[in-house]
Amino acid sequence: QLQVVESGGGLVQAGGSLRLSCAASGFTFNTDAVGWFRQAPGKAREEISCMNRRGGGSEYRDAVKGRFTISLDNAKNTVWLQMNSLKPEDTAVYYCAIKYTCGPLETGVEYGVAAWGKGTLVTVSS
Repeated sequence: QLQVVESGGGLVQAGGSLRLSCAASGFTFNTDAVGWFRQAPGKAREEISCMNRRGGGSEYRDAVKGRFTISLDNAKNTVWLQMNSLKPEDTAVYYCAIKYTCGPLETGVEYGVAAWGKGTLVTVSS
């Protein structure tokens, strides 16, 4: 059974850093990726990063490229999202997902998601 639990959200000042953690388990032979999504108030959910579990390749949405880093420890079934240089527009509920594969990072497109976590709130104050 696929299970995903996020943690690490909170309140941070603009310019600060935060690291989100995701305990992901129950991977099957065809769930080859993990991803982070976010949903700001009044906006559609968007995928911000995806990583291939086997090859380690990763992708980032332009809005977070150079500031956020996804990483994965397969042995510990843990995924992290290191967020640096945070901006007020990064305020959102952040979701971790187990995915079948990485694909286009598009707003409103939940490409290849096999299981979701319940989300963790990140608030960035100005």
